[in-house]
Amino acid sequence: MICFSIFFVNHQENNKYIIETLELNGSAEEGDALFKINCVGCHGITARGLVGPDLHSITQRLNDKEIIKQVTRGLTPPMPSFEIDPVNMSNLLKYLHSLE
Repeated sequence: MICFSIFFVNHQENNKYIIETLELNGSAEEGDALFKINCVGCHGITARGLVGPDLHSITQRLNDKEIIKQVTRGLTPPMPSFEIDPVNMSNLLKYLHSLE
């Protein structure tokens, strides 16, 4: 029962974060700046991939919830997890959508 309670609380907190992020209308310019600070080492300055994959058209392969989970949890190694507030996550999503 304790394990279920912990899972349920974590799941609720995660859903709240995702909902809050998706309700925002991010800035692609701010997302680009964030990307250049945190992501270019693996994804390259043009987001065409180095160690990490090419992110052009990523929004056609993954939906926004999946992208949020990938960024915040680092689901596929060697992708690290990032603690990113909803505003900046929204900005990063807007930037990734601009790469289509």
